[in-house]
Amino acid sequence: MIKLYIDNKMGKMWDVSNIVTDITWKTSRTGKPATLEFTLVSDGLYQWKDFDVQNGYIVRFSHNLKNLFYGYVFSVSTGTDNEIKLTAYDQVRYLLGNDTFVFTNVTADEVIRTIAVKNNLKIGTLAKGSYIIPSMIEDNKKLLDTIMKALDYTLAYGTQLLVFYDNYGQLTLESNTTTEPVVVLGKGHFLYDYSIKKSIDSETYNRIKMYKDNKKSGKREIYIDQDSHNIANWGLLQKYEKAEDSWNDAQIKEASAKMLTLYNREQISLSVEALGDHRVRGGKFVYILLNEFKNQVYLVEECSHKFSGGEHTMSLDVKVV
Repeated sequence: MIKLYIDNKMGKMWDVSNIVTDITWKTSRTGKPATLEFTLVSDGLYQWKDFDVQNGYIVRFSHNLKNLFYGYVFSVSTGTDNEIKLTAYDQVRYLLGNDTFVFTNVTADEVIRTIAVKNNLKIGTLAKGSYIIPSMIEDNKKLLDTIMKALDYTLAYGTQLLVFYDNYGQLTLESNTTTEPVVVLGKGHFLYDYSIKKSIDSETYNRIKMYKDNKKSGKREIYIDQDSHNIANWGLLQKYEKAEDSWNDAQIKEASAKMLTLYNREQISLSVEALGDHRVRGGKFVYILLNEFKNQVYLVEECSHKFSGGEHTMSLDVKVV
């Protein structure tokens, strides 16, 4: 059962569940706000003489008693077809603006809290980051990019996968310390179409080259960790990174080894069409049963749920953990 409400922030709220025709709810693991796109049959709006919808109004959406989306209208479209098309985003949308931040010895959750407080955003549960970031200087950078950079540092150097999202109106940071899937999909088991892609074109590196400027000698010190076998197979794919000034040789070598382990592999991605399950969203794990691969857990990168005519389907882009 779908419940969809529009709130004008001035004490008036309309239940538009019975006049909505199509709903699409999109989530991503990184770098994007969640989106709710929906269409209202404008003929049905005449039951309320005072109905009005404007940019900035609050949108609440739930499915089968589970709260899924809390956000704000960002576009309203009308035409001759007697329909109103609306697009709403959760509060992560307000992190797409630019600002300058300087951080020293902070964890990812502290970065999020600092940015959220300054921008008057609501905060929920923030898992503690395992890695203390020595320094981050972000000058005129997109706020969400600054947060994603902190999460990338935590994954690369602290080997902790953190997922940042808006949980029904509250900024949330989860630590995926376990890969327990929220749902199992397979041929004949909710999954009805899929495509598989193997690539070394993005996020694959077989050489990690790190550097550190020695202030005493005035020279740049270079540290290299590589897989010669994969270089012979794929050619040289190099990631060039600056080591933190406070790191010693052992710490730099440890960091480069962790990065090589993380990036020195084919990226296997899978696109899936399946029956909808509202527990699945960007950043969650799903277990997929396919003959082409051993049965394994995948991380959801992108997820799009569609609700139309009583049907609920979802499209997923997932990758091997």
